[in-house]
Amino acid sequence: MATNYKIIGQLDMTSASLTTLYTCPSATETVVSTIIIANRASAADTFRLAMRDGGEAISDKHYLAYDVPVAANDSTTLTLGVTMSATDVLSVAAGGTASTVVVQRFRC
Repeated sequence: MATNYKIIGQLDMTSASLTTLYTCPSATETVVSTIIIANRASAADTFRLAMRDGGEAISDKHYLAYDVPVAANDSTTLTLGVTMSATDVLSVAAGGTASTVVVQRFRC
């Protein structure tokens, strides 16, 4: 069977607060294939990425990446292959407000 890739979330970050990017629907699983963080600013930025099991309140155990630097006018690509179960939440934050996040998944 062919692998199908699909964009499941895109977000222009306008706040440094952790923001929900994707919530896995009930009765499904999603494999997060690739996450791309693009810094559109002329200054360096940082990002945080968290996956919360069943939408739990955020805590240190949920972070997949924390204050990772992204150079000015550059991007970072994370190839993860992380499986999300029903109601798991993927959240992201950036230090500045000129970053874009794109998340792709694949289904077999």
